[in-house]
Amino acid sequence: MAAASSSSAATASLPSLRTPASLRRLPSQLSLFPKPSSIAGLRLSGGSAPSLNPRCDAVSQQNGNLSKPISSVPSPLELLKSSAANRYTKEKSSIIAIGLNIHTAPVEIREKLAIPEAQWPQVITELCALNHIEEAAVLSTCNRMEIYVVALSQHRGVKEVTDWMSKTSGIPIPELCKHQVLLYNKDATQHLFEVAAGLDSLVLGEGQILAQVKQVVKAGQGVAGFDRKISGLFKQAISVGKRVRSETNISSGSVSVSSAAVELGLMKLSESSYADAGVLVIGAGKMGKLVIKHLVAKGCKKMVVVNRTGEKVNVIRKELKDVEVVYRPLSEMLECAAAADVIFTSTASESPLFTKENVHMLPPVSQGERRRLFIDISVPRNVEPSVSDLDNALLYNVDDLLEVVVANKEDRLQKAREAQAIILEELNKFEAWIDSLETVPTIKKFRAYVERVRASEMDKCLSKMGNDISKEQKEAISALSMGIVNKLLHGPMQHLRCDGNDNRCLNEVLENMRALNRMYDLETEISVMEEKIRVKMGRSQK
Repeated sequence: MAAASSSSAATASLPSLRTPASLRRLPSQLSLFPKPSSIAGLRLSGGSAPSLNPRCDAVSQQNGNLSKPISSVPSPLELLKSSAANRYTKEKSSIIAIGLNIHTAPVEIREKLAIPEAQWPQVITELCALNHIEEAAVLSTCNRMEIYVVALSQHRGVKEVTDWMSKTSGIPIPELCKHQVLLYNKDATQHLFEVAAGLDSLVLGEGQILAQVKQVVKAGQGVAGFDRKISGLFKQAISVGKRVRSETNISSGSVSVSSAAVELGLMKLSESSYADAGVLVIGAGKMGKLVIKHLVAKGCKKMVVVNRTGEKVNVIRKELKDVEVVYRPLSEMLECAAAADVIFTSTASESPLFTKENVHMLPPVSQGERRRLFIDISVPRNVEPSVSDLDNALLYNVDDLLEVVVANKEDRLQKAREAQAIILEELNKFEAWIDSLETVPTIKKFRAYVERVRASEMDKCLSKMGNDISKEQKEAISALSMGIVNKLLHGPMQHLRCDGNDNRCLNEVLENMRALNRMYDLETEISVMEEKIRVKMGRSQK
């Protein structure tokens, strides 16, 4: 943790603006502002958010009753029918970010919540089956597991998602809440934008997180529950990430988790060189491939790569023609480890590949009396933590990379300040878009109301004209009524739309919407809530 005095000094040099969210959550070595110790990693937004204390009042009230059957809990539809509709529909849908990341939780907690990419669509479905969750997305990487939802109720939504996280991971709710990030609406949106921009990463500005945010959108395509607001949120985050990298050069000179791992290995090798070291890489996926490329950049000319199949290794070998890349199947992993001085692990295995017992049985390393070096950047971890107790092994995991990250701190912090201006601009755009969605139900309701009036009056007219009227005359009268309606609707519809990000224009639109609701008794809030609940009930019956 950075000292409070140094943080305060950094603060004094900044303009008197709202403290950027990402700079309050930068890695401890990069912290510009002291973090209040009382919140223990739990950040709450202001405004209309419920009053949740650092011990997660929102979920702790009922955390002793997790085994209660879902069927015994009244559904939202039953609640709507049995309670005052106005009270239940008073809350607007909220965007909520809830989860853990490398700044709030150690790897031994994060790995219990890690969700493989292939399971993201299933998780969306499970979350949207919860009573108060409309839309959902999951972002699970080696540094974070964060869930983004649109909830019918903030309080109930937080409780349901936290319960789900606890049941899925086996982590008790009080322990989960110690490490939890909990953000609402504008703060949740800003957090995701900062994540996509690389401002919330262990390595400031690293590029892999943007690819992972893109993968969330790809995984959510066609999945019920990855709908308009959440999809729009992640697509906007991708745009923010691209814009920050192109306009601030935040990625130039920065390192990724993979390159930081390679740098750490170089620091720990007694010869500080990969040229003569026996190097073994376990896993040839995205992270493994990056490790291999960074090893080559640091002078490694020969390495063994263990993977389930040789296909990915052959592709890497073709790209690195001047380097000897030897493929070995997973069944030969321990044999290869016996001949290695430094071992990098980066697989998606949910159980350890190296245990204390099999590492203890490995022969001494080839060079002097050094211990064998394990650098494990997988989450869940590929190497048992107890391996660090052995005299013949040195073990580092993804949380140990901070030793590399502290370099060039001031340069990266300046780039972060520049990125914040872009993020705030994009945040205002997204908030304006979200607010503009409020008028959609009113527009639909008003159009339907006017159409009912038009159809009713036309039927009265036709009935008075008797049966002698021709088809052409009926069509002419219908066209006349439609033309009158469309011309009369044009003015109100124009005043229910707002182009651009002018706050005054948006406020006028929302005021016009409320006036129209009052004048024509459209009751859009209740009808929208009913429609949302019917959609959820329909999903649960499929």
